[in-house]
Amino acid sequence: MKSNRRNPHRHANAIPLLVAGLLLCAGPAAAEDGNATLGKALAVKWCSACHIVTDDQTKGSADVPSFRSIASRPDFSEDAVVAYLSTSHPTRMPDMNLSRTELADVAAYIASLR
Repeated sequence: MKSNRRNPHRHANAIPLLVAGLLLCAGPAAAEDGNATLGKALAVKWCSACHIVTDDQTKGSADVPSFRSIASRPDFSEDAVVAYLSTSHPTRMPDMNLSRTELADVAAYIASLR
């Protein structure tokens, strides 16, 4: 008589392959290495109307965080900045249509403020 119970080890070999496939797929989505110098120039151009992006900047909106405070957050990562800026979000930020490279540059600049 054949048992109706499933073999719990039947797919055990598939799990490492699945994990490896997911990691390979996730690679291109990660932020590329950015250039902090170029990112600073982009931030001054696109972000300084609202955010304090440099230490010598004196004006910004009171209700938005400075780039230094963003960089100081315990959960900060360059990948998170790129993901946040490349997807729609509930804040009133304008869509700047920056390329992935430009986003990585801005994220690298923010990271440099840690």
